Amino acid sequence: MRLLLPLLILPAALVAAAPSPASVRHVRTIAGIAEHTLEANGLTILLLPDRSAPVLTFMVTYRVGSRNEVTGTTGATHLLEHLMFKGSRHYHAGNGQAFDTLLDRIGGINNATTWLDRTNYYENIPSRHLALVARLEADRMRHLLLREEDRQLEMTVVRNEYERDENDPAATLDKEVAAAAFLAHPYQHPTIGWRSDIEKVSIAKLREFYDTFYWPDNATVSVIGDFEPATALALLAEVFGPIPRAPHPIPQVYTEEPAQTGPRRVVVRRPGEVGVVQIAYKSPAARHPDQPALQVLAEILGSGKTSRFYRALVDTNLAINATAGAGFFHDPHLFSTTALLAPGITHEPVERTLRAEAARVAREGVSAEELTRARAKLRAATAYGRDGAFAIAGQLNEAIAAGDWTLYATLPTALEAVTTADVQRVAARYLIEDQSTAGWFVPPAVAPSATDPATAPATAGPGPRGYRRPGEARKNRAEPATAPGQASAGARQAAAVAPRARRRVVAGIDVVTVPTAIREVVTLRAAFPGGAVGQPTDRHALADLTAALLDQGTVTRDKFAVAALLEQAGATVTFSAGTHTVDVAAKCLRPDLPLVLGLLAEQLRAPRFDPAELAKARRQLAGQFRRELEDPGVRARLAFARAAFPPGHPNHRPAPEDYLADLERTTLEEVRAFHAAQYGPAGARLVAVGDVDDAVLDGALAEGFRGWSGGRVWTPPPPAAAPATARVERLPLPDKTSVALLIGAPSGLRHRDPAHLAVATGTAVLGSGFFSARLLDIIRNREGLTYGIGAVLGGDTHVDGAWTLQGTFGPELLARGQASTLRELRRFLADGVTTEELDAFKVTLTGSFQLGLATTDGLAGALLACLQRGYGPEWIDAYPGRVEALTAPEVNAALRRHLDPDRMITVLAGPLP
Repeated sequence: MRLLLPLLILPAALVAAAPSPASVRHVRTIAGIAEHTLEANGLTILLLPDRSAPVLTFMVTYRVGSRNEVTGTTGATHLLEHLMFKGSRHYHAGNGQAFDTLLDRIGGINNATTWLDRTNYYENIPSRHLALVARLEADRMRHLLLREEDRQLEMTVVRNEYERDENDPAATLDKEVAAAAFLAHPYQHPTIGWRSDIEKVSIAKLREFYDTFYWPDNATVSVIGDFEPATALALLAEVFGPIPRAPHPIPQVYTEEPAQTGPRRVVVRRPGEVGVVQIAYKSPAARHPDQPALQVLAEILGSGKTSRFYRALVDTNLAINATAGAGFFHDPHLFSTTALLAPGITHEPVERTLRAEAARVAREGVSAEELTRARAKLRAATAYGRDGAFAIAGQLNEAIAAGDWTLYATLPTALEAVTTADVQRVAARYLIEDQSTAGWFVPPAVAPSATDPATAPATAGPGPRGYRRPGEARKNRAEPATAPGQASAGARQAAAVAPRARRRVVAGIDVVTVPTAIREVVTLRAAFPGGAVGQPTDRHALADLTAALLDQGTVTRDKFAVAALLEQAGATVTFSAGTHTVDVAAKCLRPDLPLVLGLLAEQLRAPRFDPAELAKARRQLAGQFRRELEDPGVRARLAFARAAFPPGHPNHRPAPEDYLADLERTTLEEVRAFHAAQYGPAGARLVAVGDVDDAVLDGALAEGFRGWSGGRVWTPPPPAAAPATARVERLPLPDKTSVALLIGAPSGLRHRDPAHLAVATGTAVLGSGFFSARLLDIIRNREGLTYGIGAVLGGDTHVDGAWTLQGTFGPELLARGQASTLRELRRFLADGVTTEELDAFKVTLTGSFQLGLATTDGLAGALLACLQRGYGPEWIDAYPGRVEALTAPEVNAALRRHLDPDRMITVLAGPLP
């Protein structure tokens, strides 16, 4: 691989001279985004420079999605998306320059997604590698290899992706509702396709699809971040300019869905844990003038505690979650309302309530206060959604898919102009029964009880289909920060974090702030005492119930008053109980920071602990747990934690029935006592990143937390021992469609242990989410046995953790997949990491770690992780050098010392043969 490195950094001399003025035409500039067109072939180029960090996002959006498919070729767009990574004329595995490998070797992150109206390919990279990614994308635009052997391998990968989706009842229901709602329009097909089409579509059909839609005049290139516009235009003209226009007009979808003449209904009966009701109404396209009012209507109906659905369904114990969403697509689509049923609730009253609330808005309208809150939330969400180059590119991508990229700039203004009359009018026009399709997911009838197996509210609907799961490379990298992010070897050129960070103690809380270039947005991450380690060893739900009640009102305000204050500001504050801490994630606009911190202090110090809210929290948590257990991977991880760690160890997990039983028996008095004993500033940490004013933050913290005491400094137990011999645990789940395989053991390591970095780095070489990692390269790319497989060293921030390897396989491929996984694990530990391999991954890991620091979410998460592990902000700056200093013998010795496949636990969960 060393011979490839000179090709990765293309100096300016290799970029062609600036194009003649006629080759690139400036079209318009809106909201700082300059639109250009290549005269030779019609390629659209969008440029938005941002020099706040030495990173950029390069995205190519093709105006083709599942909307362009017909029966027999459903899923072709998505399968073709996978094949776009299998090699092009100049970049392929055969010459040592595979697409994923090249990106991994510069520490970049790349992925692709397919949805109804578009397919996009993107790279988040250090900005000095712009020339490389431009050449890669240009080469595969028209020079894809498209080999039958690659189709065969990727077909099984996509089929496994399809099988994983089928494990989620809500996603299955969403697919069937769409199929029933559309009779003629191709929106009736799921983006991933129908299984038989995935398996049988020919390489000839895929090439025909490629030759029809993959042309520059059907594409938009967006470059967002750190670059010089003139240089970028010259480069794009050089690499994309020689590609001709499509030799034929790009086929347009002209099918219009006929008017619906009455309500439709589907019922899905299959094994599952939680019932679902979905009602979808025909609604207009994204560019329709009614779209802004529908977006506001969706907020009022289904977003936050002040929403109509929350009050009517969640607060009354009919549902554990209820949402509304206005489809934002090229053609008329669906306005969907969805509720996940609370345990023991039947479908009829939930559907009746969903319809009644929609009808009430149409009949009576909404209040000025509701409108104000909805607009504030949408305004703030727009600002939050533009935090970093990739976020901006993603929003542009959806606007391009909808048919007009300028919606990115104009929609926020249109949302501000929506009136209460507009909201009532669109509700009356679109949310009518004759234009609806209702769907029920009906699990087997089971009498509700405390010992039912259990799961978490998730938004129904499959969403875009990806080449890999978003965040997969981040999740399994050597240094898993607690929030999304990326950057690269070139990222060492970025401004150091520690010199910009200010650390101090305010009201007993360890506080770190870092200003960034993003304007108006402040991101908060915090961890306070109150995690599960404070529970008696025979109790399992005290921490969860206590954290769940934090946002259900305070002694001076009920939960709706708290929610109204936050929603009027467009701010968000969420609490979750972890193993060791109560974790807080908050985001607000700069002027609202004192409000958010004041409410945070009130919620942490003086929760209301209302008996009625405790009863609701029990049902909510039980329903959430049931939703989680729909995933065989979750079942496997819980079983592993019970087998690998003894009772009393923080990483041990109770059996599902024990957790549910504890939910039911926990009293309000016990919750109050737990809060009093565990919560306090001792060991508390708070990070604020973005457009933050230190004086304002310190003043608000001092005021809100003055006089607070308590909390507990926790002492870790001795490390858990690995099993004496290997063993296998089988969890038959015959109703599922894919099998989760997990292999692992206690690591005996804490994050601060000297060997941790070596083991984590070696683990990343084996099983990170990068496609050059061995497991993905061999078991997915070469053998086509799975959609996802990886290994991770984790659970070790406060205590010794675990090393685990996990993948999913179709039942018919499980034996081969398990055999291949064990073979590669044993070979990896026997042969070790090569020096060449390690040198390449040093760039990959340090780069991908630092790319994340370009967003407030990523930087705040990384900083909080540092504090909790006992480091200071300087650790972030030192990390690349520490990785660079590792040697192959050091890594291999650490791996062999801490990992033994003959002392590992194997868990199989799913439809076992």
